[in-house]
Amino acid sequence: MRVTKVLDPASDAVSFTLIGVTGVVEPAERYLRYLADTERSPNTIKAHAHDLKDWFVFLDEYGNDWQSVKLEDVGAFIRWLRRPPDMRGQVFSVLPAIGHHCGEATVNRKLSTVSIFYQHAARHGLDLGELITCWDPSARQGGWKPFLHHISKGAAKQRRAVKLPTTARIPRLLAPNEVQRILDSCGHLRDRLLFALLHDAGIRIGEALGLRHEDIAVAEREITICRRDNINGARAKSPHSRTVPVTAELIRLYADYLDAEYGDLDCDYVFVNLWGRPYGRAMTYAAVHDLVRRLRHQTGIGFEPHWFRHTYATRLLREKVPVEVVSKLLGHASLTTTVKTYAHISSDDARRALADAGWFASRTVTI
Repeated sequence: MRVTKVLDPASDAVSFTLIGVTGVVEPAERYLRYLADTERSPNTIKAHAHDLKDWFVFLDEYGNDWQSVKLEDVGAFIRWLRRPPDMRGQVFSVLPAIGHHCGEATVNRKLSTVSIFYQHAARHGLDLGELITCWDPSARQGGWKPFLHHISKGAAKQRRAVKLPTTARIPRLLAPNEVQRILDSCGHLRDRLLFALLHDAGIRIGEALGLRHEDIAVAEREITICRRDNINGARAKSPHSRTVPVTAELIRLYADYLDAEYGDLDCDYVFVNLWGRPYGRAMTYAAVHDLVRRLRHQTGIGFEPHWFRHTYATRLLREKVPVEVVSKLLGHASLTTTVKTYAHISSDDARRALADAGWFASRTVTI
């Protein structure tokens, strides 16, 4: 069973489908087509396709029909995911010393995908019996609501979430000297501008790759992030446009890049291929991946582009920028996302807060 890329010849839209031994896996295809029709990002569709691949491979190995699964099958799926791939078909349990193949967050993401898949099937008439009432889907993905839900929504329901407990991970941040080393290791102004933009505006790498010259207001020192179709597959996650103020230094770097490297190239995109092929085409995720790999080797810093966004958001919150402003700058759909992701405190944050409160200076008890 494999995940296959699908290209719509009419619109050039990219999607994915699941291919089994006898051809397309129809139930998965209906769900993935629904995601494509509702204009979910190709990366989201691809991730859901791989999650459904694991589910249908599991069902095939155990001889289960996807339309008659029980809650116990979901538990068995969790156990199956946690095993190393070469031991999944065996009947004995994995020894603790072997370790889990899929972490808790990965298992929960796959469970969420399968849950939404069955919600979609239930809306189209599939009778799931107790499964849909016992399996409480992730609120983030949007819960399944039966007919006349508005009448009974206040009534108590016995539901239990099927997921593994996880420990919240603090986002990895870049220290100022690490950011400086990365910028100074860039051999071209284009590359320096790319990472300086991620650091200065906290935007996602897909948003940077989709940036057009018209999105940069030089006089106002602002950039506007718009969701649009891009030939390089880059995509802004937020459906709404937002404007982010940037520094004068970034605008000067942009001007230097246009003068020294971009020249008279006729292209709408800000970040383009200037030394690779095809010349003048918008940079792709793959090109950025290669660039990051080279910079990791040069600097010894094992960073990812998204770390710049984590650093930006955390720095704003530590400097007392209101969380609602930070959320708007990041393009988050709700304040909850911002608080849950970035409102963590380190030991240094705690010490600084205690010092500001005078805890260390004025003690009423002698120790």
